[in-house]
Amino acid sequence: MDWTKLDAALFDLDGVLVKTTELHASCWGRMFDAFLSRDAARRRVAYQTFDVRSDYTRYVDGKPRDDGVRDFLASRGITLPDGEPGDPPERESVHGLGNRKAALFLEAIETGGVEVYEGALALIRHLRRVGLKTAVVSSSRNCETILRVVGMLDQFDVRIDGERAVRLGLAGKPAPDTFLEAARRLDVEPGRAAVIEDAIAGIEAGRAGHFGLVIGVDHRARRVISTPAGPISS
Repeated sequence: MDWTKLDAALFDLDGVLVKTTELHASCWGRMFDAFLSRDAARRRVAYQTFDVRSDYTRYVDGKPRDDGVRDFLASRGITLPDGEPGDPPERESVHGLGNRKAALFLEAIETGGVEVYEGALALIRHLRRVGLKTAVVSSSRNCETILRVVGMLDQFDVRIDGERAVRLGLAGKPAPDTFLEAARRLDVEPGRAAVIEDAIAGIEAGRAGHFGLVIGVDHRARRVISTPAGPISS
């Protein structure tokens, strides 16, 4: 690819830099299945499990944690109170369920570690050598922890993650706000920056922000699709 017309590259974390997508999906599934089983028993309805492929991709992947909880529950016709950000994992609120998933994910990292996509790391190092600025833009509130575990904190000029997005009041993906904030902090125009994403919500965010290039990565299919920014065709 010709990177000479760009000044920066903005990378998603999960599924682009590190192999955590399946781990995230598994933890979401464990959390939701436990809740759905209890909810079905209370309401005396059939219990339908969380599909770690279709439900994760459609309702959760790439979004802020609380939005993922709300959107999936809404797909099942379930509404819970938001609660408070500090709700304990056993509380049946949006924040409580989100915190339960986060606890499961951190336990999994501590047990099994995190694997890096070596091709992505090689690309980042190449782009920095040729003068492009780099940022990581992730909905994950564990972004800093993961980057520290894999030794990649020093590979980015800017980090906009789930924690910072909340503090700054930025809308999560598929809104372009987090990517635009990263570009602003890098002092580059969106049209001179590339967005590298694996989630549908992230790709929509990159295109909504009118970035110069939006790259959709699908590691499972072993292919990469790159397109100019613009409206997504239906």
